[in-house]
Amino acid sequence: MVEEENLRKRIKRAQEGDKRVVKAVEKLKKAGVKTLRDEEWEIEDRVVLKERRIYIPEKELRGEVIWLHHDTPVGGYGGR
Repeated sequence: MVEEENLRKRIKRAQEGDKRVVKAVEKLKKAGVKTLRDEEWEIEDRVVLKERRIYIPEKELRGEVIWLHHDTPVGGYGGR
């Protein structure tokens, strides 16, 4: 899916510019691990996760992701 691939690239770019993510990734690399248990950060498939969820730092991008998935049957809202 082209749309998902584009979104994934945008999330990675946003993560690279976020100070919290950069700091967590530096700690992960320094420790030589993929998970920091005390802070719940991890890297999976080159995407940074916070508490086992994709961390999306940008407010605009975060809003777009919510909008894209909010009214889907999986999202569960359905407009009610």
